Amino acid sequence: MQGESTGALESAVAAFRTGDPVLVHDDDDREGETDLLYPASTVTPDAVARMRNDGGGLIFVALTDAVADRFDLPFLHETLDHPANDHSDLGYDAHPSFSLTVNHRDGFTGVTDEDRALTIRRLGEVSGDDSFGVDAFADEFRTPGHVHLLRAAPGLLADRRGHTELGLALAQEADIAPAVAGCEMLDDDTGGALSTTDAQAYARRHDLAFVDGEELRRGLA
Repeated sequence: MQGESTGALESAVAAFRTGDPVLVHDDDDREGETDLLYPASTVTPDAVARMRNDGGGLIFVALTDAVADRFDLPFLHETLDHPANDHSDLGYDAHPSFSLTVNHRDGFTGVTDEDRALTIRRLGEVSGDDSFGVDAFADEFRTPGHVHLLRAAPGLLADRRGHTELGLALAQEADIAPAVAGCEMLDDDTGGALSTTDAQAYARRHDLAFVDGEELRRGLA
């Protein structure tokens, strides 16, 4: 069992190093969802089309706490003064990762595959540039937009077990830029989350790596 877990993690890390997508399941006792994740800097219009067609959930970019600080990105729930801003009833997490939504300024509406790929790819590229701060961010991106930014917990998996942290921990292990694009995988028939069995079958059909969150956490401990 340990060998299988190690193999799954190694395959996922190798895929991220070459810019290929990885399927990551969090936990059955959390969201119980599988996300299709990409290194953000490698995202193309075809990748965006795959996320919206084969994933179907929210297309996002997860950034580390350090990068979010450099871009001056808040946790959205900490800035909103509205009575609906109450997450205490969530059964899996009372600290959402959502930050701003953005478009790249060189796009048009921001929602097309080409526009979202540009936004995502540039977020990935500038995430690894320590000289790229909030002023440069504002020159290149506008908010609100069509790409949701997620801010990771400072200690990644030591602090939180979400796909935000799982994807960025995988990127860290692969030694690539600290920005990960992703989308939840949904079931066209039920409208709910794609089952783990079906997500694994999708990974096999498309020759993609699949790793479980527990395996990932255990392998990176």
